[in-house]
Amino acid sequence: MNALVFSLAQLLHTIITVYIWIIIIAALFSFVRPDPNNQIVQIIYRLTDPVYQWIRSRFPFVVISNIDLSPVVIILALQFLDTLMMRFLVG
Repeated sequence: MNALVFSLAQLLHTIITVYIWIIIIAALFSFVRPDPNNQIVQIIYRLTDPVYQWIRSRFPFVVISNIDLSPVVIILALQFLDTLMMRFLVG
């Protein structure tokens, strides 16, 4: 049973880490402005835009002077969730 809990915790940790990297890549895309018809760019936007919109609708103060801080909020929340989960499940 302990091995199962540890395996699930590791799987969730990996998923959170991959999603954090996807958010970082999407944030970098805002500086580069890649081709929006590119399949990889579309996939990354489909994975991140719904979460961005949800954060912006719940916390309108994350957009300050046309600077969108929702990726930072999401990364911090995911880091907190990851740390809490690893301490609770593996602890």
